[in-house]
Amino acid sequence: MNEKAFQDYYNEEHAACYGCGRLNTHGLKIKSYWEGEESVCRFTPAPYHTAIPGFVYGGLIASVIDCHSTGTAAAAAYRAAERPMGSQPEIRFVTASLHVDYLRPTPIDAPLELRGKVKEIKGRKVVVTTTVTSKGEVCARGEVVAIQLTKPFGA
Repeated sequence: MNEKAFQDYYNEEHAACYGCGRLNTHGLKIKSYWEGEESVCRFTPAPYHTAIPGFVYGGLIASVIDCHSTGTAAAAAYRAAERPMGSQPEIRFVTASLHVDYLRPTPIDAPLELRGKVKEIKGRKVVVTTTVTSKGEVCARGEVVAIQLTKPFGA
């Protein structure tokens, strides 16, 4: 893709997350984009992301749902405010709640596709639902309640 991912707009202070931070050398570095009204992320698990042979560790699935959903929340808030991504002041979200339903074992030998939908925007809260698909089958569903930061991390 030629467009920038949601996570590429995070300033340096907010780009260290294990799941989505572009500056975290050991992280997953997921990338999320709009496709119409849905957000999409494609991520290929590594062999060391295993739970039992042949399947992805559930914590990894929760992590990518979490980061894809908070990125989607930020992108949705920029859209709702009719502002371009990356404009100041920066809009960033943190997870208030993460719920994951594991529907079937997720194969480790294929890319994962995450599709997010904004369920609700209300004040500083954005609720995002995300599905994880592998080999054409939905393997997990998650819902994240994301809360917009009002001051910098650590302040």
